[in-house]
Amino acid sequence: MELASSHEVTRLLKAWGAGDDDALERLTPLVYRQLHQIAQRYMAGERLGHMLQTTALVNEAYLRLVDCGKVKWQDRAHFFAVSAPLMRRILIDFARSRGYLKRGGAVPHIPLEEAPSVCNEPDVNLVALDDALSALAAVDERKSKVVELKFFGGLSVEETAEVLRVSSDTVNRDWKLAKIWLLRELSRETPHEG
Repeated sequence: MELASSHEVTRLLKAWGAGDDDALERLTPLVYRQLHQIAQRYMAGERLGHMLQTTALVNEAYLRLVDCGKVKWQDRAHFFAVSAPLMRRILIDFARSRGYLKRGGAVPHIPLEEAPSVCNEPDVNLVALDDALSALAAVDERKSKVVELKFFGGLSVEETAEVLRVSSDTVNRDWKLAKIWLLRELSRETPHEG
């Protein structure tokens, strides 16, 4: 069923990109459900009472995606590859707009072991993670994309490989190296108790 769903999403994305507004109507429940699952996995790590709820995140991402205009969607993986940095940006903008500090304070913490983990640390500051991921992108864009697609986009290794047009082995290697690099960067951000 997942494969049929993937083909249907790809077909509808291409039709919508070609100007078929009816395709968008049929596409909406398919991608909305998948976006919600991605957001739900991500938001499961947020503290109780977090002000940004899963549905609000999905709605905002979906509205921005629909407003993209006539994008030439290639396939389902392309759609979710565009969705991943968009969700990341929404979450980071929300965290920063709420006055969260870069190094602690009222910053929401993400237990990364409950999402596709970036490191073995139990809590990672979302804003610090974004800063570290941006620094990684300056050093190695592909490794940054791997983390973004897997963590923020919820894509599998195979889907990430498809989006980046590399092998699954390359994604796995990049993922391992990126986790080590990010752990090092994030440990620099953590104020040490003295």
